[in-house]
Amino acid sequence: MAIVLIKNSAAPRAAGPALNAQIIIIITVAVVEVADQSEAGFTPLYDWTDSVEDKILQVCQKAYGASGVVYGKKAQTDLKRIARLGLSDLPICMAKTPASLSDDPSLLGRPEGFEITVREIQVAAGAGFLVPITGDIMRMPGLPKVPGAVGMHIGDDGEIVGLS
Repeated sequence: MAIVLIKNSAAPRAAGPALNAQIIIIITVAVVEVADQSEAGFTPLYDWTDSVEDKILQVCQKAYGASGVVYGKKAQTDLKRIARLGLSDLPICMAKTPASLSDDPSLLGRPEGFEITVREIQVAAGAGFLVPITGDIMRMPGLPKVPGAVGMHIGDDGEIVGLS
């Protein structure tokens, strides 16, 4: 199957949602075919039976280019709790700034030789992950007591009211 690249123009958008859906399906099928023909297999960055610290270190070194990992007091306490609860075999899902491969959003490009600071490790038991929280990030913004959606509605004229 040939892969067709579509230039950014109004033509595909003007053709309507049905054609856009067909284009997406064609591209998806092409990507799957290429992946199926590939000799390369998936190789995880770490073994799930590695220690939590080793799994985090492997992700930080192999994926981000870090030289090491520093654990804050809360993260050290969390590591003990994770071991006590028997959750050390869970996979790692890092939470860090999207602005950099490091935990410092001002360190741009492909930095090397930096240390990543893990300030805490949350257990996402339902999802089956350990989530090391790095740097100064917020995983989920806080919500007000009364969500903004409470004051929103669609008026009789079809206009949305209460967005500002």
